[in-house]
Amino acid sequence: MTALKNMPVSFPGLFGDWEMTMDPIAIHVGHGIYWYGIILAVGMLAGLFLCMKLAPKYGLTEDHAMDVALWSVPFCIVGARLYYVLFYLDMYRNADGSLNWGNMIAVWDGGLAIYGSVIMALIVVGVYTHIKKIPYLAMTDLGAQGLLLGQIIGRWANFVNREAFGAETTLPWRMKLWVSQYQSVEVHPTFLYESLWNLVGLLLILFVVSKARRFDGENTCFYLLWYGLGRTWIEGLRTDSLYLFDWELMGEPIRVSQALSMVLVLVAVGMMFYHIKIKKRTSETLWVNRMAAEEARLATVAAEEKAMVDAVLTEPAAESTEEVPEEEAHGNTD
Repeated sequence: MTALKNMPVSFPGLFGDWEMTMDPIAIHVGHGIYWYGIILAVGMLAGLFLCMKLAPKYGLTEDHAMDVALWSVPFCIVGARLYYVLFYLDMYRNADGSLNWGNMIAVWDGGLAIYGSVIMALIVVGVYTHIKKIPYLAMTDLGAQGLLLGQIIGRWANFVNREAFGAETTLPWRMKLWVSQYQSVEVHPTFLYESLWNLVGLLLILFVVSKARRFDGENTCFYLLWYGLGRTWIEGLRTDSLYLFDWELMGEPIRVSQALSMVLVLVAVGMMFYHIKIKKRTSETLWVNRMAAEEARLATVAAEEKAMVDAVLTEPAAESTEEVPEEEAHGNTD
């Protein structure tokens, strides 16, 4: 089910007959500058700004956050598009079965899968941290917060494009869309569900999880767990899910994002159990705390060396205490 992008959107259960009509194109120049791209860009910049501010708390620098963003953004866009196109490949074929490359790269029309972006980001971060010799999981702990903020904002691009909505419902917060000039549907605003779910997740990381971290990777695990659970639920409501080719499970087609979400939840639970229950990690093992301890040790050594040098330089020269015999002092009288 596809909604028309030039028709109004309304929330009849909340605002009655009030409705809004949003042009997906913000500026009509050339192919147009789309709100979709503008909103995603705002989300990326907001996420980067948050990471730069939080970087010192993870033993990292603003430059680390900036470098990762500069490398990740283009690759993440490519990854998000590839992920989407791969599972909707038939939509990008010409009548003769050949691939329509023009449509495949038309990201301004929508069609970016967040999991494709996340997978590509994890790869880029892995390469970057290996080169810079910094812990991978410390960087992903920082990045998870920026990613959540980007997702909170980015989901509103789906709202402007009238996409990523759910099945029909009569709930008070239902969203009314038009699928033809004469037919409308009232559906779950799943874009809003995910945005709010991620907002709660971000607040939990900022004010609870990150303040009690016991190991590098704990924020990352929480992100995978929280987002995986939410996406599993929300994906079940959507009508535009990507499906795992023509595979079925118990007679039902397999939704790619649901399957991947459940896998990520299991991975997150396994990692947390391993680090907390088996390895019994404590905050002393965090990269930021190890860096602080090493800096304190070096500062102590430097202070001790300086004290020794100062002691040598300020020690008074030994004065001779040998007395001259009285006879020599006054001469021999014999």
